[in-house]
Amino acid sequence: MRAMVLERTADVTTRPLRLVDSPAPEPGAGEILVRVRVCGVCRTDLHVIEGELPSRKLPLVPGHQVVGVVEALGPRAGRFARGARVGIAWLRHACGVCEFCRTGRENLCKSSLYTGYHADGGYAEYAVVPEAFAYAIPDTFCDTEAAPLLCAGIIGYRALALAEVPPGGTLALYGFGSSAHIVLQIALRRGHRVLVATRGASHQRLALSMGAAWAGEATQPLPEPAHSAIVFAPAGEIVPAALRSLTPGGTCALAGITMTPTPPLDYESCLFHEKKLRSVESNTRADGEGLLREAAAAGVRPHTTSFALEEANQALARLKSDRIDGSAVLVI
Repeated sequence: MRAMVLERTADVTTRPLRLVDSPAPEPGAGEILVRVRVCGVCRTDLHVIEGELPSRKLPLVPGHQVVGVVEALGPRAGRFARGARVGIAWLRHACGVCEFCRTGRENLCKSSLYTGYHADGGYAEYAVVPEAFAYAIPDTFCDTEAAPLLCAGIIGYRALALAEVPPGGTLALYGFGSSAHIVLQIALRRGHRVLVATRGASHQRLALSMGAAWAGEATQPLPEPAHSAIVFAPAGEIVPAALRSLTPGGTCALAGITMTPTPPLDYESCLFHEKKLRSVESNTRADGEGLLREAAAAGVRPHTTSFALEEANQALARLKSDRIDGSAVLVI
């Protein structure tokens, strides 16, 4: 099979992924082999490839927003039929027995493993995943629309839940990449008013065209207080501004897997009045199922830019420099 392989971490502008030919993986017990059709390009891929997340496996095939069809079943696998369309997401293993798994918080499991990080992912023609961690893809989405939902959508969905937006409340989004442009659609469908703070005129235009009530620079004050905020940009310096934008009792959720240092928080303006600050870690499978159901019902349509598999380095470089509106997707 063809695959884009990372042999050592490096800046994506140095084109660290190399196209190789290698044998297709074999599915083990309880696993399925997926013939990959598309794979979304995620900011977490950037963090893995550039070493901002400590390496867990090298060489590595990145990618964890995979849509494809079941090619083969491993021993004792039977959840999906051959030919079924499925998705592979970031979370691929949790122990099932720890206190977190037993209380519906498998995203916090200390034994959790991740696609395109601990195991090879979807920047390839084939990928393997435990069938218990694969998703059935609703027919309403084409392959390229479905791919960004499998991480950007799921993480945004969990962040939206943790942000605790009241009915009819105002939500501020800081950063407007792949995840935020999906959350915007869900939030509007729920009846929320959405304000978008993001750098880049093209991101602001896209936000307004999709129904945001306001879009401007993250350094600008919001035109009105928000009941809740989600910080998608991995920039710690945004956190104080997001907290100051909240009404009393408001909640700010931090959706990134990593973030630059957060400056000191002034208690009076950032945290007093019972404001809440929460982080988001990965997702549960229930989050994934819930996101796919609601996105299908809400008519969510991710904006995508397609690249060929061998153009993965270019796609990542454009993502890093904020030159992707919506989501980037590799078409295998």
